[in-house]
Amino acid sequence: MILHMDMDAFYASVEQLDEPRLRGKCVIVGGTSNRSVVSTASYEARKFGVHSAMPMFEAKRRCPEAVIVAPRMKRYRQLSNQIIGLLEEFAPLVEPVSTGVKIEVT
Repeated sequence: MILHMDMDAFYASVEQLDEPRLRGKCVIVGGTSNRSVVSTASYEARKFGVHSAMPMFEAKRRCPEAVIVAPRMKRYRQLSNQIIGLLEEFAPLVEPVSTGVKIEVT
């Protein structure tokens, strides 16, 4: 059996977890300049067509009310490691990949 966890909005979800005022709002994680790109967007921002790797100027145009936050890689790594640790308690093989976590149980 293979289980796939979609964690594509992980960074934005962490920001909403850590900052209650962001919950239910459009959150974009990335640089603030127009030359930056979107690292990830919350599901609320995705409704406006905002997605990863989109130029920030386009994301701002599509979702002007979005809250843009700078990435906090140390925090994301901390929570990601906790999630991987929990998964490893239940599965003999956990394979993190760039867009999610793949678990294979044999």
